[in-house]
Order: sequence, then structure tokens, then C-alpha cells
Amino acid sequence: MTDTLVTDAMTTPMLTLDAETSVDEAARGMLEAGVKSLVVVGDACRPEGIFTSTDALQVVADGRAADEATVEEYMTTTVETAGPDDPLSAVARRMVETNISHLPVTDADGNGVGILTTTDLTEALSATGQSAGSG
Repeated sequence: MTDTLVTDAMTTPMLTLDAETSVDEAARGMLEAGVKSLVVVGDACRPEGIFTSTDALQVVADGRAADEATVEEYMTTTVETAGPDDPLSAVARRMVETNISHLPVTDADGNGVGILTTTDLTEALSATGQSAGSG
């Protein structure tokens, strides 16, 4: 993965939504698209949060009605990002070290251009023919 860049492995387009979206609508969108996260965006498609399938489960665990709870109430607001030209190996290392499964990819202006997930990393590793080794 030494010469591979984030842009070579990321998923585009990233699926986005507004913070005011109901959890019910967000969960339906994730299910229909077959994804486990949605990026919450503000002005100019800048990531302001991320809503994952784990966040949706938290709504259920809290006993909340999914059609009454909003994404804003459950999303992660500290959003790590990567650039499309960042080395994939360095970004993968950072994702592992910080326990991040979904990482929005932003351009030089901070606008979302894609998302890098652990599934993307697995596919990139598989394509290079590298072994995971033993740990």
C-alpha cells in the first residue's frame, strides 16, 4: 500500500444528510444504500458530523422513537478527515490507532469528496495481494 493514495480506495460519492434529518429516515437511507454511515454536512458540503449504524442502535437502546429523534442528537461531531492525496498506509494506520471506521475525505477547501471505510481498506489490501500477517 506504499504508493496507494486515499483517492484510489475511497468510496464516491459519500452519502450525506442534514443534521435535522430524523433517525428513522437516516436509517432507511443507510439500509437502502447498503452503507453503515452517512456524513452530516453543512455549508458547501463541509462535514460537520458522522452518523453511523451504531448511532442508530443507540437510539433504540435509549428507548427513543426513531421518527422523533434527530441525527443531530446522536451523530459524532468531532470529525476526523483525510485528503484524497494522503498516503493510504498512513491514513489506515491513523484509523486503526484512533478506532475510526468511517473517515470523510475532503478537498483543500474542506468540502467532502468521498469517504474511506474499513471495508475500502480491506478491498485495497486485497487488491494489492498483501497478507495481513499475524498479530
